[in-house]
Amino acid sequence: MAGGFEDLLPVIAKRLGGEGLTEELCNGFKMLMDKEKGVITVESLRRNSCSVLGIKDLEEDEIVSMVKEGDLDGDGVLSEMEFCVLMFRLSPDLMQESRAWLQYALEEELNSWGL
Repeated sequence: MAGGFEDLLPVIAKRLGGEGLTEELCNGFKMLMDKEKGVITVESLRRNSCSVLGIKDLEEDEIVSMVKEGDLDGDGVLSEMEFCVLMFRLSPDLMQESRAWLQYALEEELNSWGL
């Protein structure tokens, strides 16, 4: 496969819209999380990476790095919010589209106030 995840997220976002994308990200989180703890742990990512993500033979350090990459509060696990933020960070094109949309929305709001 020539492209990667970062190539697919903007396409998914366009097809599903904001709410649909959020719902799909939440579903992805639920498939990877530790059901008892309600977060993605190194263990739950190791256990689910093959069946959910189709990724085989991940090294322990790769799994730990994936969790560390998204762990914003330093607790060693990924909350649902951290997971969603990570997915957006991994897709620069989607972030650029989000920034452009936000800029447009802010300009429209300021214009409506006559500023």
